[in-house]
Amino acid sequence: MKITHPVTRASFAIAALALVAILANWLISLTNLGNRGTDFTEKQIHTLSDGTKAILAELQTPVAVRYYASRNTDYMPEELKVHMRRVDDLLKEYASLSNDKLKIENLDPQPDTDAEDSANLDGINGQRFDDQNLYFGIAVSCLDQTSVIPFLDPREETMLEYQLSKAIAEVSTPEKPKVGVMSALNLKGGGPAMPGQQAERPWVIYQQLKQQYQVIDVPMDSPQLNPKDLKVLVLFHPAGITPEAEYAVDQYLLGGGTVVACLDAMSVAAQMTGAGNPMMGMPGSPTSSTLPKLLPAWGLSFESAKVVADPKYATRMAGDRVGLAVLTLPQEAMPQQDNVITRDLESVTLFLAGAFSRTGDGGVASTSLMRTTAGAGFVDSMRASQLDPSLSTSFRPSGTAYDLITHLHGTFKTAFPDGKPKTEGAGDADAPSADGGHLKEGSAPGNVFLIADVDAFYDRFAYNVQNFGGMQLASPINGNSSLFFNLLDQTVGSKHLIGSRSRSAIRRPFTVIQQMEADFNEKVGTKIEEFEEKQREAQQKLSDLQAQKSKGSELYLSPEQEAEIRKLREQQVEYSRMIREQQKELRRQKDELAGRITLLNVAAMPLLVVLTGLGLFFQRRRSTRAR
Repeated sequence: MKITHPVTRASFAIAALALVAILANWLISLTNLGNRGTDFTEKQIHTLSDGTKAILAELQTPVAVRYYASRNTDYMPEELKVHMRRVDDLLKEYASLSNDKLKIENLDPQPDTDAEDSANLDGINGQRFDDQNLYFGIAVSCLDQTSVIPFLDPREETMLEYQLSKAIAEVSTPEKPKVGVMSALNLKGGGPAMPGQQAERPWVIYQQLKQQYQVIDVPMDSPQLNPKDLKVLVLFHPAGITPEAEYAVDQYLLGGGTVVACLDAMSVAAQMTGAGNPMMGMPGSPTSSTLPKLLPAWGLSFESAKVVADPKYATRMAGDRVGLAVLTLPQEAMPQQDNVITRDLESVTLFLAGAFSRTGDGGVASTSLMRTTAGAGFVDSMRASQLDPSLSTSFRPSGTAYDLITHLHGTFKTAFPDGKPKTEGAGDADAPSADGGHLKEGSAPGNVFLIADVDAFYDRFAYNVQNFGGMQLASPINGNSSLFFNLLDQTVGSKHLIGSRSRSAIRRPFTVIQQMEADFNEKVGTKIEEFEEKQREAQQKLSDLQAQKSKGSELYLSPEQEAEIRKLREQQVEYSRMIREQQKELRRQKDELAGRITLLNVAAMPLLVVLTGLGLFFQRRRSTRAR
């Protein structure tokens, strides 16, 4: 049947157009193109970081992501359902950027199913909600390695990308990464230093390092450092480091290595460990450490002759004594609020620490992870270690905020432009030759993390250590150990995780509304309080008069008192009306703002389409006229 009626033809055309649009959207959604878009948000909250993209691009072996989510249930809280949709979108974006190396398996662990068994095998046991066991977690596997995120907590939304990228980087690494440790301290313990003494136990933090990584003990005298072999080099109180050792560290960094250096101005651990015995007047290792050649080349100086004190962060010690140079640093002392190293730390305690100051740029960028206030200054190390009470009165602030933990990143230049330094006592024959093995500039951007204290990781100051039947149990007493391992997680897992930050939260506060409410409270809050006070006074007077009237017929109110009652009632009503009017005005302003936003959201896109269509129409019309 031939369709000739204009209305019928138009109806069929509209229906065909709608069908084509639906099918086109469906087909595009099946391709990688369907998961791409443009992110116009303020902090690019819907865009994966460059580090994540680099990790996905370097995948050589297929990685499986088993995504466990209880979808077919009525008991899943609404907050988790909303977060689930965000996780869905994030995983789709991961898969689209992985060149088919990342496989997403969506599993719904219903009771007595293979999916539930798989979740239990992966160590995801679910969460109890209304007596129902609901699953919402991820297991990432590659070959025989698995990393698990047991529960995708909406409160940890900003950390989701980092956790997922870290898990992918971990499982795609075939073996435990190697971490080199160079130290003037006896971290690994050993036999008794003198007859009759107990054997020295390894430091707890050293034991934990060996549990997570392959630890390589690097000698202080003539270290051999290969950036292709060692993921990270940890300098733990390198007291008395030689120029030859600094040169080895320099070349390791320029070759692509990562350095974590814990220096100190007054190390209690150095006094308490090693061959020394302070109780018998026998000093241990040198108490201060620095990197005399490397730090100036990096544009830094380190105060190692005195310790930094800050009255705002001073710690109250036993006996109600004030540790002016024992600093308990809260979140406000950690300026990088979105940095995954420090964002979840409640506090960190540093003991008689030194401090870093910028002397130049050194050709690299610097990021302060922890710092003092401008009320800090330097005090005598010995008096500070003795908790001398006179320091509180004699202390004078310098007016400068000092870095306690800093991150240097960029392309470093050598601190030894003339090549390897001569061995002490060697003649000219031992002078370094200008061979091709000497690097004068980094072959790739490098990273150095500097910490101004080593005692923060000593057993006495970082852990509560107890011995039960020869077994040692250690529990952290502050955020010090978490700080150290958060830092290593970034440096060891993947070079692309170094310096990565948590995503901005999708849920954003209505700052404009909050500011309107604040302005309103400031403007009319005093008036409302005044009205409410007068209202209460009127109500009290009215109640008193009413009480007198109800005592009995022997009490008669005068006409003046009756008039007062009427007046109080009128005032009470008037004050209530005035309060309501002020609150209505605030609601009116909110509704007006919401209306403008709604109109903009509804009209902006159609208006853009109309304007685009008109532009195309006029352009086509001009080209037609030209022909």
